[in-house]
Amino acid sequence: MAGFYMPVKVFAEAEAVQRHAPALSVFGRNALIVTGRHSSRANGALDDVLRALRQCGISYAVFDRVEENPSVSTVMEARDYGLGQGADFVIGIGGGSPLDAAKAVALMMRHPERDRSYLYLNPEQGNSGHENGSEHLPVVAVPTTGGTGSEATGVSVLTDPVRQVKKSIPYRIFPALALVDGKYLRSAPDNVLACTAFDALTHLIESWLNSKADSFSRMLAGSGLRQWALSLPVFRGKTPDDSDYTNMMCASAMAGMAIAQTGTSIPHGLSYPLTVRLGIPHGKAVSCFMAGYLMAAPADLRMYLLKEAGFSDIQDFQNVLHDACGEVQADPALLKAVLEEAEEGIASNSAKMKAAPFPVDRDILHRIVWYEFWRR
Repeated sequence: MAGFYMPVKVFAEAEAVQRHAPALSVFGRNALIVTGRHSSRANGALDDVLRALRQCGISYAVFDRVEENPSVSTVMEARDYGLGQGADFVIGIGGGSPLDAAKAVALMMRHPERDRSYLYLNPEQGNSGHENGSEHLPVVAVPTTGGTGSEATGVSVLTDPVRQVKKSIPYRIFPALALVDGKYLRSAPDNVLACTAFDALTHLIESWLNSKADSFSRMLAGSGLRQWALSLPVFRGKTPDDSDYTNMMCASAMAGMAIAQTGTSIPHGLSYPLTVRLGIPHGKAVSCFMAGYLMAAPADLRMYLLKEAGFSDIQDFQNVLHDACGEVQADPALLKAVLEEAEEGIASNSAKMKAAPFPVDRDILHRIVWYEFWRR
């Protein structure tokens, strides 16, 4: 059986925020803007949104303290601030961290009587009337990185630094509107551009190479891979231009739409300990396991996916990844311990193990984990 659910209205074009400013009036009269401390100001996205809100006569308050890998505490702080300001909808501006935080904030603002434990409450426990989750305030997403595709997914990944856990909350919180503009990538540092782009690539491959994939999800993943390949020359040394930035943003949005149908697979599950314990950027961390995942797949599928993304073979993929995102730098003993932790975590997660559309036992999982690191 095939199924498809994508409730996000996406506008992907130059000056998307200004062109579609009137659409913001549909969601409320007082916006809480959820963003990070610096990047949305540097790339101009925050100014664009504020101008659009003023144009529509919408009041706003700005919460600009979202960190990389947003924490549950930050979400609760933003929730309390938004409630105090009387906000009736949420606008997330930034990469995956602010967008994921914005979704969780919208959930918690709709339930002001709940404490932080509600973020990980099973949605079936007392929530009804909404698909796979609870009611939430409307969310508008303005992505400024071409990586997570969070503007087109219902996923919100949060971190608990005390428990050193990073995982999705069990609700589907789709933005109502996504305004996608490649110009926000112009000011991104090269390493950020690369790591986020490889995050989008892993989404596309994990969605296509997934036990839940069907003709609809593979339509998105296949189109996204070909879109992603258009900007591959940037990671081989080409100076990017506006068409490259547009291609990266569109590939990321397509990748988000694809994983919204299937979820991610083993590489994403393995990546979280590397990010939480070693501080490795998410896109780089998950890409470390992609070569091993592809090598575990049937050879014809592996070559098809690599070719669609613009690579000649697995070594070409690894070479570009290392040149663009850099090698993993970590104390060997600590890296070994973290990789073992990641491997054990997935081995005990039957859902992630079954997400691969080919058999994965402990031996195959071990090879996936260590393929990138076996020389160390």
